[in-house]
Amino acid sequence: MKQVKLKDKEFRLSYPETEIQNDIDLVASKINHDFAKSGEVPFFVSVLNGSFMFTADLLKRITVPCEVSFVKLASYQGTSSTGKVNELIGLNENVTGRTLVVLEDIVDTGITLSKLYEELRKLNPKEIRV
Repeated sequence: MKQVKLKDKEFRLSYPETEIQNDIDLVASKINHDFAKSGEVPFFVSVLNGSFMFTADLLKRITVPCEVSFVKLASYQGTSSTGKVNELIGLNENVTGRTLVVLEDIVDTGITLSKLYEELRKLNPKEIRV
């Protein structure tokens, strides 16, 4: 089993890259199918920093017209959740009436995603998908 050490933390490989790439293919296929059928242009909201690689891999497979923007939120200090969400970079685009697809890398307590969802609802989108 492959292991990686970052500073004082050790991590082991949980999922092989091929399995992750296959899952990204499945997600992209579902998104392509849904939006080709509806004719809508999805607006992807990627949460930095963690999801940028996933976002890149996913968008390479998206075949329908789409847009993407990034937000940066912080709820961690080191490796622990603070329980408070700070918005470091927000969404500047007009997304009224649009279907938003949130791309997030880690959902553990749900605090960050809950706060982001609450803030995105204020922008009057048609729908928010995660």
